[in-house]
Amino acid sequence: MTTNVAPVRPARGRQSCAAPWWRDLVTATCWTRATVVAGLWLSGGGLRQLNGAAGDQLTSLGRLTGLVAADLLLMQVVLMARVPAIERSYGQDELARRHRLVGFTSFNLMMAHVVLIVFGYALTAHRRVLPETWALVRTYPGMLLATAGTALLVLVTVTSIRMARRKLRYESWHLLHLYAYLGVGFSVPHEIWTGADFASSRPARLYWWASYLLAAAAVIGYRVALPAYRTLLHRLVVTEVVRESADVVSVRMTGRHLHRLPVAAGQFFVFRFLDGSGWTRGNPYSLSALPDGRELRITVKDLGGESARLAQVRPGTRVLIEGPYGRLTADRRRARRLVFIANGIGITPIRALLEALDYAPGEATLIYRARTPEDFVLWTEVDAIARDRGVTVHYLAGPRVADRTSWLPASAAQWPDPHALLHLAPDLLQADVYVCGPPPWMDAVQAAAVRAGLPLDQFHAERFSW
Repeated sequence: MTTNVAPVRPARGRQSCAAPWWRDLVTATCWTRATVVAGLWLSGGGLRQLNGAAGDQLTSLGRLTGLVAADLLLMQVVLMARVPAIERSYGQDELARRHRLVGFTSFNLMMAHVVLIVFGYALTAHRRVLPETWALVRTYPGMLLATAGTALLVLVTVTSIRMARRKLRYESWHLLHLYAYLGVGFSVPHEIWTGADFASSRPARLYWWASYLLAAAAVIGYRVALPAYRTLLHRLVVTEVVRESADVVSVRMTGRHLHRLPVAAGQFFVFRFLDGSGWTRGNPYSLSALPDGRELRITVKDLGGESARLAQVRPGTRVLIEGPYGRLTADRRRARRLVFIANGIGITPIRALLEALDYAPGEATLIYRARTPEDFVLWTEVDAIARDRGVTVHYLAGPRVADRTSWLPASAAQWPDPHALLHLAPDLLQADVYVCGPPPWMDAVQAAAVRAGLPLDQFHAERFSW
């Protein structure tokens, strides 16, 4: 089916977009680094060792797995350093998936490195494994730090397993995750002092030093320096806390030079409110109104933990920010027509996009799903925008369909998911579709839209799972 795609006018509000070749550059860099690491292993006699005794063979494989694990670990750090061009090219949801894939692969290779090296050294020295392990940790330079670093990375990896993550609050998991930086740092002396591939080759030393410095610069620059600069420049403070419903509040903030903040509707920040204990724990919240250069607003549902504290935040409270992040923005738009689909508190970035994007009356449709009528957040504002700008709005209330994975409420269970979508938004296939809600629900919306015939490049969603 041919999709009618027409040029569109830009949205109101500032925004930035990354060149599409950034994705290709990152992919090419990863493959180039893998080739370089394999070359360093070969030039260090890795292949020759594989033809030696059993101990040498295990040691050589241990060197290779250690090199690849270290390289993947550094790539993982850079991918999640929130470098703007990379983040805007992939989006935080896709970066998080790649981060998990690279992270678990690196961890498995690191464990293989430890086992292979210990067994290889034990065979070569004709010693038992446990005494050899103790000798390596106790006598080799940097091994105590490397052991501590390995323990920290084990902690981070175990708490990143989906079952373990579900038992942790986001704030606790995030703080534990920061120990990965210590784990990486603790491994550096071991590689410098005892790594054969590091110590014996000048090109290898140049490669690894450049890699570590690049990773450190990315983290310091984009996770520390840039947020600190924007926090000090804009000096955000809370001006008002408004209770929208029994469990939802909106927080309004103002500051200096907000017109210089490169933020667009649909994006989010990591906020830290300096209101007492717990201020170190940041949380990601989407803007729920068009950033107009004078004020920022977030609307948050009380899900326990830090989100519950926001109702108690007082005007005048200072705010630390990281961001803006996210690419649920106008620069991904291709078509004239628009379909917005939200679930519950997922209306917050959608409401901002409704206000910001350019469209004529009749060119936009909003489908808003919630469990109960009381869960429709900001509905008075949504209705006002719809009246002013000619948006068709459908409210769908009710519990989920029990016997299938569906985006529909149980009251519409008789409808096939794609048919219901086309019924509510007849011009779906000629539109850009912006979606926000719980990740499994968004997956169901995407499946229905694709089955209805929507090209994937017209489907825009960002999943905030962790």
